[in-house]
Amino acid sequence: MEKAILGLDIGGTGIKGGVLIKGHLEDIRSIPTPADQDQDHILETIAMFIESYLHHDIEGIGIGIPGLVNVDEGIVLGLANIPAFQHVELRKFVFQKFGKPVFINNDANCFALGVHKYGVGKKFKNLVGITLGTGVGGGIVINGQLYSGVTSAAGEWCSAPYLDNNYEFYCSGKFFHNFYHQRPKALAKLAMAGDKNAIKAFEEYGHHLGELIKHILYALAPEAIVLGGSIRKSYPLFKDSLYKTLSTFMYPTVLENLQILLSELDETAIHGAVALVDVEPEVVNS
Repeated sequence: MEKAILGLDIGGTGIKGGVLIKGHLEDIRSIPTPADQDQDHILETIAMFIESYLHHDIEGIGIGIPGLVNVDEGIVLGLANIPAFQHVELRKFVFQKFGKPVFINNDANCFALGVHKYGVGKKFKNLVGITLGTGVGGGIVINGQLYSGVTSAAGEWCSAPYLDNNYEFYCSGKFFHNFYHQRPKALAKLAMAGDKNAIKAFEEYGHHLGELIKHILYALAPEAIVLGGSIRKSYPLFKDSLYKTLSTFMYPTVLENLQILLSELDETAIHGAVALVDVEPEVVNS
């Protein structure tokens, strides 16, 4: 059997997995997350899912989760959408069950590492990954290494104050729900058909995202920013207003050396989880 790395993406609604064999993701599948069950039940569900992959010769297991993690100890500190999953020694649990190296990190950090290792971010030493969907996530790669920060909280620009709320309120799907009372995908279809109100929605969205990216540029000045998440598919609708806002950035030389790219990976979460195993122990933590 070919050596394989197992990547898991644990979310509030589903647990998705896949194995990397010779640089290609295979055997991608998912199961529902028993988010309303107790911790032991959730852990056993994860274990059963991992066990279903053991017909592959698994070398290591990478896990991405939508919450904060003590990366050194492999402890999940909390998940907003899974109430019972608080202070879970997930690495210890999985290692004791299967005897394989286990690496865990925040899913947005995994996204940044995944696009750096396997996607459009390959050629950049310094990049930021931003996921645009139901929420906003951020991950940072510095000198070719993932920077997780304390409890994997680096890149959490979503919670930074902006206008009367925070960046997530204006740069995620929440913006379209709260101001236009529609889902981004539905509004995108209307905008493509020429609906002026929908076009205006994406122009405003591009402005807000531009302000977020300016915030990031002042702190990090990366070579590239890679956009992921479902809203990235509507990029042509907000690209112009995004760049119009970026044009007000104070340091033109930073903009001249910046590339804004769209992730082309279909399974960025799994790629990112796999990348944790492939890159360790070079992950940088504060």
